[in-house]
Amino acid sequence: MKGPPSKAFFVGYFILVLLFGAGFTWAMGAGRFLPVLGQGVVVTVEITLAGACLALFMAFLAALTRLYAPWPLRWLATGYIEIFRGTSALVQLFWLYFVLPQFGIELSAMTVAILGLGLHVGAYGAEIVRGTVAAVPKAQWEAATALNLGGLRTVRRIIMPQALTAMIPPWGNLMIELLKLTSLVSLITLADLTFRAQQLNLATFRTTEIFTLVLLCYLALSLLMTLGIRLIADHLHARYGRPS
Repeated sequence: MKGPPSKAFFVGYFILVLLFGAGFTWAMGAGRFLPVLGQGVVVTVEITLAGACLALFMAFLAALTRLYAPWPLRWLATGYIEIFRGTSALVQLFWLYFVLPQFGIELSAMTVAILGLGLHVGAYGAEIVRGTVAAVPKAQWEAATALNLGGLRTVRRIIMPQALTAMIPPWGNLMIELLKLTSLVSLITLADLTFRAQQLNLATFRTTEIFTLVLLCYLALSLLMTLGIRLIADHLHARYGRPS
């Protein structure tokens, strides 16, 4: 059975996207749109990176709490996971941006974007972490007990390294989903890539050129993210071995 595409494939694909984008921009005379779209790309990347950090933190916190904490904390973790998985990311953003001020809590659009998307993706990530940790064979716990290792040390030194190698592929998909979800923040007045594209479209009515460039930008970013995830996966596999 053939394995997943190699890193060289993604590098070649990324270069192909860049070449196509450059040719399209030149042929359609759309170069004047690039500076404005570039500003949006910067905001999109900032939200993606910050949201990913929050999502990872919340995912591990909620998953480990649900697995090992006392029952009141387990209920809190379960409530967080079910609420954010069971409601729309857009509604969550609207609630944080438009409803919280009714209670005297006002957050900037950037803060809402990072908080909303990070919590939303973190809820899905928590189930990935919980599933991969729970999938580690029970014999590993028994061996750690026989070696007189404490619970925290067992999780940190034995269970988590094995779970990490298994959770990388689904986490990669989740991070790409986070990147695509950033397009929602244009609806809370944040000038991301989608927001800049809408502004340009209203000003120039060059819909085909603008949104084709936006499509290529998202594709290029997702390819870079995929390549980065593959590099992280290779590093973990080299250090801890591949999941069985």
